[in-house]
Amino acid sequence: MARDTLLYVCQSCGAVHSKWAGQCSACGEWNCLAEESKSAPPGAMKPASTARGRGLQFETLQSDTPEPPRIVTGVTEFDRVCGGGVVPGSAILLGGDPGVGKSTLLLEVTAKAARNGARVAYISGEEAIEQIRARAKRMGVADAAVSLASATALREILTTLKRDRFDIVIIDSIQTLWSDAHEAGPGSVTQVRACAAELVRLAKDGGPAIVLVGHVTKDGQIAGPRVVEHMVDAVLSFEGERGYPFRILRAGKNRFGATDEIGVFEMSDVGLREVTNPSALFLGEGKDRAPGAAVFAGIEGSRPVLVEIQALVAPSAYGTPRRAVVGWDNGRLAMLLAVLEARCGLGFGDKDVYLNVAGGLRINEPAADLAAAAALISSALDKPLPQGCVVFGEIGLSGEVRAVNRAEARLREAKKLGFDRALAPSQAKDKVKKGDVAVTAAGLLTEVVERISQNRY
Repeated sequence: MARDTLLYVCQSCGAVHSKWAGQCSACGEWNCLAEESKSAPPGAMKPASTARGRGLQFETLQSDTPEPPRIVTGVTEFDRVCGGGVVPGSAILLGGDPGVGKSTLLLEVTAKAARNGARVAYISGEEAIEQIRARAKRMGVADAAVSLASATALREILTTLKRDRFDIVIIDSIQTLWSDAHEAGPGSVTQVRACAAELVRLAKDGGPAIVLVGHVTKDGQIAGPRVVEHMVDAVLSFEGERGYPFRILRAGKNRFGATDEIGVFEMSDVGLREVTNPSALFLGEGKDRAPGAAVFAGIEGSRPVLVEIQALVAPSAYGTPRRAVVGWDNGRLAMLLAVLEARCGLGFGDKDVYLNVAGGLRINEPAADLAAAAALISSALDKPLPQGCVVFGEIGLSGEVRAVNRAEARLREAKKLGFDRALAPSQAKDKVKKGDVAVTAAGLLTEVVERISQNRY
């Protein structure tokens, strides 16, 4: 084959190069370029003929066709993240670290969906059928009518799925499949892109809902070309910290639902257990709250979650003080310390500061500013916050406490778990109903420092 008919594709990021090089200029990986035919790259269309096509038939935005009912699997947390159930004919990409429990979760989903009357198939390219049966027996779902298969040849899988009708099909994983139309090895960018495109096309042509399992890189990103994420309808990530029993299912993309929903599971010796009340999982069990601890009333998706934020301010033993953060943004902590020093007169320049979100949960919303600030102030002044107090609010650079959304849902969750007061923005007082949590309004961060130092709430 002539040299000018070849392209070189990076097997790490999918970048295309006109000539071979030892290092990919796009992602920096070494020895990752593989040859591909320039005349017929994967997924490319053949040159159009000289004959004139039929043209396009445009439609309006209005339609009388009812939406197909979603497939409710029976795993409530999974259905919530999907937007109320799995949409027929959709394609879902599920990623997660090795050993986090992706196969366990999907086996639970398929088993419960089969018990609810759905026709489901589980195709594994990494495990033998006996291994899947042993896991199902341990989980207590061995009696579910799930069709099992162990295969990696894409042609055989497509022929079977066109012959047999299923509602949900699990492919575990997309990196193990290979197409005989391409010479690249399984797991390469060429094979992953081609196999994913064929399976998504099958789902869109009236086929089953396809759930693809994807490996992740050391950076936590789903391995393979990013074009796979654009092809599917939803990208779900299954997260979990080592040393903690809980797992979080989070949607990074969802064409049929919200992208800020989460599902919480707890790993046990018999599989995953759904956590219907995540607040009880992330809160401490102690009766007396220590200095430096504040309970944050947050929102994850459509559900309120209470989580404890812990702070420790200690004299620095070295010339440069340390700043260590777990579960929160480092830049947000630096901004908060600057505001506390500039607006409130609390100096942290000669002190080590440690901030931790208890339970391993990661918080991204700005409403956690006030809770983190209250924990830092409590630790610096050695003044504990009341046991029955929750805190939420955003802090601006001028030191004002700004309003946050869904304050009533946060207060309602706090009331349900036995909290009787809240330190929140002034606007939250308008959301309080009779019998709800008593709100102590804070308009400025200096007021928060004064209230904590004088134990006035």
